[in-house]
Amino acid sequence: MSCVLIRGGLVHDAVNETPYIADVLLADGKIAAIGPDLSAPEGCEVIDAAGKNVYPGFVEAHGHIGLDGYGIGYEGQDYNEYNEPVTPQLRAIDGIKPGDYCFQEAAAHGVTCVCTGPGSSNVLGGTFAAIKTYGRRVEDMTVKAEAAMKCAFGENPKRCYRDKGISSRMNTAAKLREMLFKAKEYDRKLRAAGDDESKLPPFDMKLNALLPVIRGEIPLKAHAHQADDMFTAIRIAKEFGVRLTLEHCTEGHLVADLLAAEHLPMAVGPSMGDASKYELRKKTWETPAILDRAGCRVSIITDAPVTPLKYLPLCAGFAVHAGMDPFHALQAITINAARHIGIEDRVGSLEVGKDADVVVMDGSCFEISTNVCHVFIDGVAQPTQVKFCEA
Repeated sequence: MSCVLIRGGLVHDAVNETPYIADVLLADGKIAAIGPDLSAPEGCEVIDAAGKNVYPGFVEAHGHIGLDGYGIGYEGQDYNEYNEPVTPQLRAIDGIKPGDYCFQEAAAHGVTCVCTGPGSSNVLGGTFAAIKTYGRRVEDMTVKAEAAMKCAFGENPKRCYRDKGISSRMNTAAKLREMLFKAKEYDRKLRAAGDDESKLPPFDMKLNALLPVIRGEIPLKAHAHQADDMFTAIRIAKEFGVRLTLEHCTEGHLVADLLAAEHLPMAVGPSMGDASKYELRKKTWETPAILDRAGCRVSIITDAPVTPLKYLPLCAGFAVHAGMDPFHALQAITINAARHIGIEDRVGSLEVGKDADVVVMDGSCFEISTNVCHVFIDGVAQPTQVKFCEA
């Protein structure tokens, strides 16, 4: 049995608001016990965490790591398919590069799980995958191979496909509705055919990829910065009775009360840096706090590599500085993010039975001066100092 006992740290479990001093026992890739004065099994490694903070591994609810990464440029990027605007058949797991330096850098800074996938140029871009940041092949990293179906509103589809039939928000919405109509009809014909193969509709790769959305198994993951785009996404999701998460939510603070009434998961960010395009003009670090106070379930994201993933905890710290409750900010990069992508049974909090993804730090995770002392992913110790030349 592989075993690590983290002794006497201040545990921030992302469930209880007040941290507490306890031991955390990791065994065979899972959290085996949490409590005071735990006994170390024979042969178990013991880590003295007295005076240190113990956190769940941090979780990124939305990014493009592995499909885009460090110093990749056009030659190496695989996060957008520019040949056609509607590509629901694409899967993140078929493009992720486990050897990208960004994974090692993320793990070294305590970000242990990410939801990554196709970018936001396509009206329908394909499926996102929830993966750990440690592993040599994507199958060994995968927590959930198909976590969500990416769709996009706003500037990106208009800009990237203006020569391929999209020059307005209206046409973006129309193309999405068209595919959902077709997918519902495809699903109806499949169900009606039953076991009679002669009645099956011709196989359609795109419509087949949308079946999990139509059947409520995964949500649409809607890229939307402006308030009007968020409500278009909500309107279409209601029309077809499909699940929805909102991604970016840059203008969410302007309509927080209206969004709170929808009870949807919201991933806010990237908030670091200048407004790089028109629809980001109202970007502010106050957005997560305002949405949170309105009663929304908020995750904070880097949209990596837009902001390097190693800065995810720091982004939560900036949100705290802008008025967000510190405990809620921690949840925004742990359990809320895990819930956002449907893997809260595995990651996002320190609870017995969950994956042994644990971070030990010598100060608050929100402070840039804090050092990462230990990181475990599935109970396996990760390097906390990674040099690019070793990647």
